Amino acid sequence: MTTSQSSSSLSTRVSLRWLPDPAFENTDTLVLSLMGWYVDLRVDKFSGEIDWAIAGQRIVESQEPLRVLFTHAIDSHNAFDAVDCGNFAALPNGDDLETGSMPRWDLPGAPVREYEEVWRELPFKEGPEGPGRGVSWVLEARGAKQGGSGQDGSTVARTFIARIWGTYVALRQEQTHYGGDSKDVPKSGGEVSARREEWDSASGWKAKYGLGPDVDKLPSMTAIDTEEGDWSIGSEVVLSDQPYIVRAFERIK
Repeated sequence: MTTSQSSSSLSTRVSLRWLPDPAFENTDTLVLSLMGWYVDLRVDKFSGEIDWAIAGQRIVESQEPLRVLFTHAIDSHNAFDAVDCGNFAALPNGDDLETGSMPRWDLPGAPVREYEEVWRELPFKEGPEGPGRGVSWVLEARGAKQGGSGQDGSTVARTFIARIWGTYVALRQEQTHYGGDSKDVPKSGGEVSARREEWDSASGWKAKYGLGPDVDKLPSMTAIDTEEGDWSIGSEVVLSDQPYIVRAFERIK
């Protein structure tokens, strides 16, 4: 179910094409976007492992043509500083065609290549609020630093969790930051852990994917209550003893 009142977006990738090769699709991809923030989990259909997991800000650089810049606060490929900017055009069937260039991770050295991706908007899954009603949000947590901030860097756990109605995705990555506590300094990242859950009206929240070494450190929707605490944008909420900043929040009644 979707609603024109919502500023949320739930989408999947239909195909990827590395020019001039034919298009294909090897992943189960789900992207949750809300108010300039996004969480993107792509799971390889054949291995069941993470193909790519990224999260951060979605910045619209222009409307005509639609050009969007994606920052990578979390990135399973460690491409934190790569320029990820795509041009979007509507296709006759309602899908969106994204074009641009990005590293091709399946080739040695990850050379930058031109690509085409086809994206499709998905209807929102009904959540526990019932038909025609739903809650959407994006939260960011940044764990305490471990170690110093000198030449060896400091280890920081970054976590993004997002919900759009009856769909939930969480990503976590331990990163090494150099030169201070700024998010903009160069960094390297460890393996990303991911959780994806979906609401079932008969049995509640059910896990579809639980991947990575720290998946147990990611909160489940079964333990999250949006009726408790201050969920206004910019406020802090505590989930499983971890403080999160509310980056985006929307409630459709």
